[in-house]
Amino acid sequence: MSNIRFEALKSAFAHQVNELKSENVNELTNERVKDYFARDVFTREKMKEYIAQEVLDQLFDDVDNGRTIHRDIAGVVAIGIRKWAIERGATHFTHWFQPLTGGTAEKHDAFFKLDKSGALLEEFSGDSLYQQEPDASSFPSGGIRNTFEARGYSAWDPSSPVFLIGDTLCIPTVFVAYTGEALDYKTPLIRSTAALCHAAREVCAYFDKQVKHVHANLGWEQEYFLVDESLYNARPDLMLTGRTLMGHNSAKSQQLEDHYFGAIPARVLAFMRELEYEALKAGIPVRTRHNEVAPNQFEMAPIYEDVNLANDHNLLIMSIMERVAEKHHFRVLLHEKPYAGVNGSGKHCNWSLETNTGINLLAPGKNPYQNLQFITFLVNVLMAVHRHNGLLKASIVSATNEHRLGANEAPPAIISVFLGKQISEVLDKLEHAKAEEAIIINAKKEMKLGVANIPEILLDNTDRNRTSPFAFTGNRFEFRAVGSSANCGAAMLALNAAVAEQLMLFKAEVDKRIDKGEAKERVLFGVIKKYIVACKAIRFDGNGYSDEWKAEAAKRGLDCETSVPVVIDRYLAPETIKMFERTNVLSEAELQSRSEVKWETYVKKLQIESRVMGDLVVNHVLPAAKRYQTMLLQNVLAVKQVFSADETASLNEMDYSIIKQIEHHSGAILEGVEHMTEARHKANRQPDERSKALAYHDNVLPLMAQIREHADALELIVDDEMWTLPKYRELLFIH
Repeated sequence: MSNIRFEALKSAFAHQVNELKSENVNELTNERVKDYFARDVFTREKMKEYIAQEVLDQLFDDVDNGRTIHRDIAGVVAIGIRKWAIERGATHFTHWFQPLTGGTAEKHDAFFKLDKSGALLEEFSGDSLYQQEPDASSFPSGGIRNTFEARGYSAWDPSSPVFLIGDTLCIPTVFVAYTGEALDYKTPLIRSTAALCHAAREVCAYFDKQVKHVHANLGWEQEYFLVDESLYNARPDLMLTGRTLMGHNSAKSQQLEDHYFGAIPARVLAFMRELEYEALKAGIPVRTRHNEVAPNQFEMAPIYEDVNLANDHNLLIMSIMERVAEKHHFRVLLHEKPYAGVNGSGKHCNWSLETNTGINLLAPGKNPYQNLQFITFLVNVLMAVHRHNGLLKASIVSATNEHRLGANEAPPAIISVFLGKQISEVLDKLEHAKAEEAIIINAKKEMKLGVANIPEILLDNTDRNRTSPFAFTGNRFEFRAVGSSANCGAAMLALNAAVAEQLMLFKAEVDKRIDKGEAKERVLFGVIKKYIVACKAIRFDGNGYSDEWKAEAAKRGLDCETSVPVVIDRYLAPETIKMFERTNVLSEAELQSRSEVKWETYVKKLQIESRVMGDLVVNHVLPAAKRYQTMLLQNVLAVKQVFSADETASLNEMDYSIIKQIEHHSGAILEGVEHMTEARHKANRQPDERSKALAYHDNVLPLMAQIREHADALELIVDDEMWTLPKYRELLFIH
């Protein structure tokens, strides 16, 4: 066995043994969760200890009603924040924002300044809290900012609480250009939430005048893989791209379905416990953990929160995961498809709407009138998804999610909505019902099992459909197509804006007919019936993996495009631009910039992958293959020296076959690398980012797949001891 792989495996086994020997692996703290939850967060409750009540009343009122915080208020709040943070050992602060890289960014400043005499003074002013000026030219901007136009601003988001990471106070902020355009995900997410909540409140007024606020909620489910850091370090493709660019499937992978919900391995459980402890201290209400379908794949999920805060928490948990994993000698793989042939990882986004009166607008009511409200919002969501299904797909596509969608239980690259039998039947009946007929949706039914001592199971009003990218699950919609490494704000802001616009259109149509003297309930019923018919194409409760569905979806007029660069075009479709401008979420210039960033990111990721692949096959795969081939050739020559010509004819038949196979695959790899390099250079010469992205998708990516096929074939042929790269059976099954 090669030194690199042997040492990596030896180290991986040592990590596992040492972790299990640790005496403190199961006990991080004797405290109860309630005693340390949000310990590192400056919550509203903690604010009361450090800030005057009249200031807090004004702050909370402004935040809850979406008003701008006055700088004088910010100054008083900053004093309280500084005192709390310094008492907790903080020495620095940073504006924590979400640039278009998809991750987070921060620049740390110390809590002090020098006076005129040179003396050091502790300092954190309202201005420092309110805004900072990070360099906007070095972040992706899609042409909004040039290198010589560096000014950009980060500004405090008071709706998301400040928190501590180590000795640094983190202040959630938006990030905008000097010219005012959003350069991040948080700014348009907040805009979209405001637009949605305003539009939803206006529609709620038809049913309940007591509704003053509507909140969009998000509950994310984060899937991820773990791999031992020694094996990770021995795979340059994992280190540099987040996925394995080659590797033959393990004889045993997920086909027995024995990993899903199985007993969590002890070393992984130790990691999970510390991860949850750190997450809970940061105020992230993580509640669920379990094994996922693929080996070494896992999932965690919190209780739902306001969509803006939930998105902040998801980005924060991803960084906490990486930090904690390293302590346990793991590496977290958040790539959507780190391994071929097994399930990829998603970030299922459970989205719902809730009023200040405690009503979930996406949950069936207790009487026909409440059900009319539920159906109103349900059908308007269906209409929004139907009208903007291409945009919703554009919001979740990427170079990484491209490998997951439509493969190994992932939703297909066609946006459709699963409703379940009961809700579908209700809509079908409403389509042909009279306005006077009541809307009845059965509550949960009991299913008797007929087994002694086992209680009845309460059945939901809808089943689950793992093949649906956008599924109704009883009281919320689950956007399952979002990728595990993505900032889910991209998908949420598109969904929020689309639904907001649809509710605005619905209200305008209803009001117009009411103004003409028609009864409100009859108008509501009539418009809903029309919408049920109009959006019927988006509803699909069947198997989304089937080829029949792809053909059917095309007949229905749904967006069936699978090329990521072409899907990104949907951001610039006239109906998309009109929708975002109508809701004041994104301007045409901002949409153009985001499209440019998406194309540019796609190009850079494939550019890196193709370069890494070339390096791997030339410096790892081919040398191992040639060494083995040489050994076989030497064996053939030695056999010829010992045996007669008649005897060697049969003795060397197998060796000859393997030698020829190695020569064939090696030659194909060399030729493929040459063509891939040429295709990459040609793509790089294209005049714009979209053309480059298309060239990489159409010409470079297929060549990478061909090279992989031959490299994986060599992995099966070459002597195991000569193979330098950790194999799938090791990456997936060593904890």
